[in-house]
Amino acid sequence: MQHGPAVRRRKLGAELRALRTSAGLTSGEAARLAGWHQSKVSRIETGTSGVKPADVRSLLDVYGVADRQLRELLLVLSGSGDDGGRHHWWHAYRGVLPPTYRDFISLESQASAMRTLETTVIPGLLQTPEYARAVTEAALEGTSAERLDALVEVRLARQDVLRAEPPLELSAVLDEAVLRREVGGPGVMSRQLNRLVEAARLPHVRLQVLPFSAGAHIGVTGPFVIFSFSRTSDLDVVVLDHLTSSLHLERKEDLRAYVEAFNGLSHHALSPEDSLDFIAGTTAGA
Repeated sequence: MQHGPAVRRRKLGAELRALRTSAGLTSGEAARLAGWHQSKVSRIETGTSGVKPADVRSLLDVYGVADRQLRELLLVLSGSGDDGGRHHWWHAYRGVLPPTYRDFISLESQASAMRTLETTVIPGLLQTPEYARAVTEAALEGTSAERLDALVEVRLARQDVLRAEPPLELSAVLDEAVLRREVGGPGVMSRQLNRLVEAARLPHVRLQVLPFSAGAHIGVTGPFVIFSFSRTSDLDVVVLDHLTSSLHLERKEDLRAYVEAFNGLSHHALSPEDSLDFIAGTTAGA
C-alpha cells in the first residue's frame, strides 16, 4: 500500500524492465546504448529513484518501442507534462489540486477501463455541474468561491474521458444511498438522476444499483476504484480515497481481492436494465 508517486515509479520500472528483456538486452547493454552507467538503469527498474520523461523516451527508443499509446502511458507514469503533443490539462490547476488528486486524474486519463463502487455520492465522471458544486462545497466547507469554481471545472473536464475515442469503459456499482441522499436540493438531485439515466444508456457505461434490500455487503468498508490499462495488466491499480490522501494498492493479491469484491457486488446488485428502471423510478419520486 503506497502513495501514488511510489506506485508509479515501481510500475514504470517493472514495465521498462520487461521491455528491455523483450528487446533482448541486458541492463548493461541498455545503459551503454543510452549513454549511461548501468546503475542508472538498475535504479530506474527497481523504482528506487525518480526518472525524467526524457530518460524514459531514451529507453523506449533504445528498446524500439513504437506503440504510441504505450509510450504515452509510460510517460504519464514518469510524471511527464507532455504525452506526445497532448498537454495534460490538469497541470493548469496545480495551485488548487493536491498531488494525490493529480495522480488520480493522470491514471484516469490513460486507463482503458474503470470499475468503481460508490457508497455515498454519484461518481465524479457522471456528476452534473450543479451536483458537483454542491458536493465539493460540502466536502470543503469554507473554501473560497474561486477555488470552488476551479475544482468544479476540473470535475467536469475529467468527464472528457467518456467522450474520448476510444472512450473509457466505466462500470459502476452504486449503493442505493447514493440515489437517496439529497445533494443540493430536490431540483439538483432530480436533474442529477436524469443524467444517470442518460449515462446508463451509453454503450461504454454500465451502471448497477445495490439496493438496501441486498443487506450488508463487502462494500460497507468503503468506496474504491480499479483502473485497468489495455496494454498491460501489470499497471492495474486500486485506489482508495481518504479525507486527506489517497492510497494505491498494486500487489497482485490486493488487486485480485478487489476484483473479486467488485464481481461479487455486481452479482448481488440489480442488473443494468433493472438498475435503469430503479433510477428512473427514483427520479420520478424525487
